[in-house]
Order: sequence, then structure tokens, then C-alpha cells
Amino acid sequence: MIDTNFIKSDPQKISEALKSKKYDLNIEAFESLELNRKNVQMQTEDLQAQRNALSKEYGLLRQEGKDDEALNAKIEATKTELDSCSEKLAVIQESFKNFLLDIPNIPSDSSPKGQSENDNVKVRDFGKPLISGGKDHLDITSLINTEAGTMLAGSRFAVLTGKIAKLQRALIAFMLDKAAEHGYEEHYLPLIANSESLLATGQLPKFADDLFQLNDDYFLIPTAEVPLTNLYRDQMIAVEHFPLKLTAHTTCFRSEAGSYGKDTRGLIRQHQFEKVELVQICHPDHSYQALESLTAHAETILQALNLPYQVVELCTGDLGFSAAKTYDLEVWIPSQETFREISSCSNCTDFQARRAKIRFKENGQSRLAHTLNGSALAAGRALIAVIENYFDQHSTIKVPEILQDYTKFKSIEV
Repeated sequence: MIDTNFIKSDPQKISEALKSKKYDLNIEAFESLELNRKNVQMQTEDLQAQRNALSKEYGLLRQEGKDDEALNAKIEATKTELDSCSEKLAVIQESFKNFLLDIPNIPSDSSPKGQSENDNVKVRDFGKPLISGGKDHLDITSLINTEAGTMLAGSRFAVLTGKIAKLQRALIAFMLDKAAEHGYEEHYLPLIANSESLLATGQLPKFADDLFQLNDDYFLIPTAEVPLTNLYRDQMIAVEHFPLKLTAHTTCFRSEAGSYGKDTRGLIRQHQFEKVELVQICHPDHSYQALESLTAHAETILQALNLPYQVVELCTGDLGFSAAKTYDLEVWIPSQETFREISSCSNCTDFQARRAKIRFKENGQSRLAHTLNGSALAAGRALIAVIENYFDQHSTIKVPEILQDYTKFKSIEV
């Protein structure tokens, strides 16, 4: 959630900032909810003070062996009014909370202004894109079987076999090792998250349709960002421990609501996919510097694999819900003759930390930490990029040299 003090201090400025993110803040509704909450809260506090004073007065009388029926009746009446007022306050606070949970993070002033991906800004690139004969990963190898995935589970699932399955495993192991080189501590995590965890990182309540829900409170995780960030939910972190650097490989699950008809062929957009995630939790003064380093850490994987890619800074209109600033890494996919997102590295500032109550103390004051996350990388898309960029256009996929110690083979005959 964003800080309500920001809205109260300059509602028009915040409204304009959110409008650049395609969100219309209802200032009138905010001010009405805030005023109502404030009035009822003051009324509740006054009644609590009255009840306490009356109860103290009655207690002193009882110590003297006296009673006062009128005073007792007044205490009961005050208590009844207080209970009613407290219930009213709880309803108002819940409505106010739901209003705030719908508001996205405020974009950074440094994020380029724009309406769509067409307004994103290329920051840098690496390598020379390969122009292939047009064969995609499914044409190149039969060791990726989407028909079997459909038979076993449904559309947008796949079965990987033999050396292709081992190649994906090698990619994941390599990514984790690279993360370790940069100081990220590896974790093994649950693949199920409760609603409180998803609320903390911003997937709920707004994006419930994108999740696979198991029952009222349990969901399959859409990304390891959820459990990794929530490891520090409701915690006070010692400032000397910053930055916390966490990584994990998990299977991820997304319903891909609203994407039907897009990328239906192959592994580009699956309901189930593998990903190595990087998360940092740091001091607010250092989070934008941390974003640059986290992005660079993800880039080193693509560089080591010698895969052509570009880094794109997202414009305000293309930013994710929780993000204030984002860099996308886009890897070259020869069959599509275009770059496709393989990692999204974001600074969420204190947006998630406010929801999750991730705090630290500095100079005796409690402050909210900043959280960052990024993929390093989406393994399925990395697999596609390796297959297509390392295919010799005849019958062999060469294994990148950096992966050969992991795979124990140098090529895949197709």
C-alpha cells in the first residue's frame, strides 16, 4: 500500500502520478473515507476514555463499600455505545483498507512517462541477434511435447524429455550458482502460499484471477517473490543486516487470465514454469542502487550463456502494480525475430513492506524497508533461447560451454 500521508499532503500530485500508471484515484472517496474514519475513531476513543473514567470512579466507590446504581447504569450505557461505535469503526476501517489495497505503487520520478510498451526505453544491449531459418523450439526438437502436456493436464502444459529436460535442470543449477556468486542465500520454499502472503506482495486482492486457487486460503505460488519476501513479514530487521539477498528456484503457476490467444504455441507462456528468483530487502536510501545491481546480476547469466539481449526501462504506463521502477531483460528469440521478456527487475520501494510490515529501526525510530525482486531467470524462456540460438540449422543443438559441466554432454542431436 502507498502511504496515506502522501495522498493527504498533496492529493492532486499523487493523483497525477497514478494517472500516468493508468489508475484514476478517487480523491473525493478517499477524503470521505478518511474523514469518516477519523471522526468515528475520535468518537470511539472518547467513549473509551469515558468508560475508563466511569469504571475508575465506580471502583473507588466499591472499595469504600458503596454502590451507585445510576453510575453503574451509565457505565453499561457507555459500554453499549462504545461496542456499537467500535463495530462501526471496524467496518469503516475495512472499507478504507480495501480502497487502499486497490491503489498501485507510485511510479518513480525517474521512470519514463508513457502509456504502453511502445513507450519503453532501451537502455543497453548485448550480443548480435541471430537470424535463423525460422524454425522454433518445437520444430527443432521433439523432446518438448506439448501434446503430452495437454493430455496429462490441459493446454499450456508441456513434457520435457531426455537431454532437453537435463538442459533445463542444468540452466536452473547454473542460475542458482550465479546468484550465490553475487551473495544471494538459497532457499527451498513451499509452492503453496496463503492469502496473507499474496496480499503482502500485491497479488491479492487485485489479481486473484491470475492465480490458481486451491481453497479459500491457499494458492499455488505465481513466483518465488511471494514466499521469499514474506519470510520477513511482521519482522523488525537489524539495519546492519541490510541488504538481505535471497534466491530460490521454484515451479511457478499462473492462470494467464486475459492472455488467451497469445503465445499459445510452445513454452513461451505456460501455466506451469520454472524460475530462479532474486529478492533484496534493503535500506530505503539504497534501493535504487540495489535495483541497478540486481539487474546486473540477472544480466551476467545471459552474458555467460552468450545470448543476445536488451535491457528496457519500463514507462509508467507499463509498470506492474507493485513496482515503482522496472527494468525488463529481453532475450533474442530467433524464430520470432524479436526480443522477449525473460526477466523483470523491480524496485517496489516500501509498497510491499507496508503491507507486510517489514521494518527496521534507525535512530530509535521504526521505518519501513524497501523490497526488490527480479527473475534470474525464467528457465523455460532461457531454454527456448538456448535451443534456438545454439541450433546449427541442421541437426544439432550445441550446449553453451558454461553449461557443459552441468549437463555432462556438449550437444543434443535432434
